[in-house]
Amino acid sequence: MMSEFYNEICIRKEPYIIAEIGANHNGDISLAKKMIDKAKECGCDAVKFQSWSKESLFAKNFYKEQNQFKDNNFGTLEEMVEKFSLSKKEHIVLKEYCDNKKITFCSTPTTLEEVDMLDELKVPFFKVASMDLNNLSFLKYVAEKGRTIILSTGMGSLAEIETALKTIYETGNKEVILLHCIAIYPPDDKIINLRNIEMLNKTFDIPVGFSDHTIGTPIPLAAITFGAKVIEKHFTLDKTMPGWDHAVSANPEEMKIIVEEGRRIVTALGKYRRVVSEKEMKQRESFRRSIVTKREIKEGELLKEEDLDFKRPGTGIGLDEIKYVLGRKVNKDIDEDELIKWEDLD
Repeated sequence: MMSEFYNEICIRKEPYIIAEIGANHNGDISLAKKMIDKAKECGCDAVKFQSWSKESLFAKNFYKEQNQFKDNNFGTLEEMVEKFSLSKKEHIVLKEYCDNKKITFCSTPTTLEEVDMLDELKVPFFKVASMDLNNLSFLKYVAEKGRTIILSTGMGSLAEIETALKTIYETGNKEVILLHCIAIYPPDDKIINLRNIEMLNKTFDIPVGFSDHTIGTPIPLAAITFGAKVIEKHFTLDKTMPGWDHAVSANPEEMKIIVEEGRRIVTALGKYRRVVSEKEMKQRESFRRSIVTKREIKEGELLKEEDLDFKRPGTGIGLDEIKYVLGRKVNKDIDEDELIKWEDLD
């Protein structure tokens, strides 16, 4: 049976907007709450965090290699990771805060223990990062929880995406949403390839969205025109804040544009078949041309092409009906530059 969340994504017209807070809270829960408030004000459907610890994210040797590089605000990479990680208690606090604000809480786990923790918190879906697209045992474990999986595809080949989906499907879990993603921060426009959204949808016949790392609002809005069902966008209160992703994130003004203009785009996309609205049909009367006289026409004259002109409004005889007018006799005098009516003709 399809979950309520997955069914919503499949049938809703508007894109599901995820404000990716990630580590932009900088380890400050009060800041995280302010970001949740702003995301809610912007109209986002969900806020997403990242569930990892100093031990689960990088190997010890990598920290040693990177410790020569220090951030003036947060220290070494190891110190930054420790500062930015969220404890289980903090996850619970943020989940309850989101529930009270009526915005969905979600997160990206990196270990099996974090998957279990998020499962206990009853998140509506698991977000799996691009780095775990080929982590098949991890995908299997996540899939066996029976929740919807939103799977980023950054750095992944089509074959790797197919293998990941097969691994998930073999558990009996068929609820997968793919996110087209370019794992560069920010990527050049020429490598974004938004047409992959349509391609992935047609290839795998499942919902597809877009995980965006570009600057500004045009690219995620363009993704919506290609049928993106989910838009995930990094979110910050201030692009100049110290930290990892603030510079490539959307601020509240930009996020509001993505939400509101995204809805406009979906409405404007409309139907594939040609439809002329009732309002536009009415517009024909003032916008289209009618057949008018180029000179004064006397009663009994036969109408010739050189006697006629075509001008607004379109309330008279239409231009496409001129063949039914030529050669007809008029039954009254008609002044120059006057609309010809059917009742004027014998």
